[in-house]
Amino acid sequence: MEAWNLQPMDGVTIGLAIVVLIFIIRSFALGGKLKKLRKSYTQFMSGSGVEDLEHIIIALKEKLAQQEQQHAELQHQVEELRRRDKEQKGHVGIHRYNAFSDGGNDLSFSLAILSETEEGLVLSGLHNRDNTFVYAKPIRGGNSDYPLTPEEKKAINLALKRE
Repeated sequence: MEAWNLQPMDGVTIGLAIVVLIFIIRSFALGGKLKKLRKSYTQFMSGSGVEDLEHIIIALKEKLAQQEQQHAELQHQVEELRRRDKEQKGHVGIHRYNAFSDGGNDLSFSLAILSETEEGLVLSGLHNRDNTFVYAKPIRGGNSDYPLTPEEKKAINLALKRE
């Protein structure tokens, strides 16, 4: 039998041939994966009217920025409405009484109209047999610069749900 006489160069050649063969096999495998990826990309992009994914991502980013701006505007509007809601004169309390105790009915009244911040006014109507007098007093912080009668204080407390 004849012995193989391998030269050092022949070993390098065989090693290179094996490496090339491995690269060829790997290249076919990657080609198959690339074909599957391209098919998935084509299916994903079909019907979108856009040729590449970059344009879609940019468009989505722009829409997101617009929505964030609209959200910020709406948030500002909600805060403004909350602030204005507290200033609305929605708390009302009325107390009827007989101011002169002359045998008549409870025809006199004190009406408090206040906001959540305890600002507004109190109206008092004093009725007797001959006349009716109406007085208005501004209210700030639940009190007035003018002296309040017990009936007016009661109407304020009713408006603020203190009683």
